[in-house]
Amino acid sequence: MSQQPSDQYVEQQWETPSHEEIPVITKMHVAGMEATSADEAWVVAGMHHVVIHTIGRKSGNEHKVSLPIWRDADGHRIVVASFAGHENHPSWFVNLRDTSVNPEVKVRSQHGMYWSKPEILEGDDYTTTWAGLTADRAWYDDYQARTDRRIPLVRLPETRPA
Repeated sequence: MSQQPSDQYVEQQWETPSHEEIPVITKMHVAGMEATSADEAWVVAGMHHVVIHTIGRKSGNEHKVSLPIWRDADGHRIVVASFAGHENHPSWFVNLRDTSVNPEVKVRSQHGMYWSKPEILEGDDYTTTWAGLTADRAWYDDYQARTDRRIPLVRLPETRPA
């Protein structure tokens, strides 16, 4: 069954940055998002973004990453640990999945901040969510084709206010 594009549908009209460029771009994007709540910082390439705060599992330092979100059928924010199809998981995901260090993560959205107990999707939940996501954002299928690892999907429910 073919899915119709949703209000979250985005066509890729940019060149995917290199794995070396992604952290540099992300750092600049986080700085811009922290400076303003204007759409110009928070809605990039037609996608709403969040800033996720994690604690480094080795360093103990706080790290911030900006990520585009996609909303699932229940309206929960979903982020994708694609790292543009790199062979390794992005460091934010490796930190996030270590629940001994990150039992919750702080998430900043355009109009607020909250704590989340992230849910790494598995099974049918993953399959259904991936299908909806890639119907709206086909480039994630291209990223998946570049790597042998399964690209993780993470749901960021609002656990409590920050």
